[in-house]
Amino acid sequence: MDIKTTEKTEPAEKTDEAVEPEDSGTEPLVEDLDDDLDDDLDGREAPAADAGVGAGAAAVVSAALGAVALTGTWTGKVVSERETLVGQIKTSGGGTPTQQISEIYGDAWHSTALVNGVFALLALIVAVTVLLLPRRPAWVRAVAVAGAVLGGLGVLLSIGTYFDLFLSLPTAGS
Repeated sequence: MDIKTTEKTEPAEKTDEAVEPEDSGTEPLVEDLDDDLDDDLDGREAPAADAGVGAGAAAVVSAALGAVALTGTWTGKVVSERETLVGQIKTSGGGTPTQQISEIYGDAWHSTALVNGVFALLALIVAVTVLLLPRRPAWVRAVAVAGAVLGGLGVLLSIGTYFDLFLSLPTAGS
């Protein structure tokens, strides 16, 4: 029987000390990445912290204007009352019933529709402007879309009211 002998190598010495890597004269990897990132960003401006504030405020304003256009405004009420007064003055010396209805009620009705239409158009313009802005947050888009929808509905209702499409003025009996 042949027994082969092999050379035994002695195991490396074990120590309780941690092995430290050799100092190659370079910075750690994390700091290298940080410096590279800083170099990349030096050419660009950092985004402002309030980048979406103006667009958000405009979107909220458009939604509020749209709601106001649908519910009516104090300005619309004042203009309506003024038209009623002017109609009463015009027809106080006499006038046919049809003329009185038109002057006292019709003009007031149409002036209210006109004022509400202006508010609706403003809401629509502001909302579309916000939607055309680049890089806005999702909530700003949602509120601007709501403002556009309310403004669009307000414009349609104002046009219908102004041209008596929904309800016509009453007529005088013969």
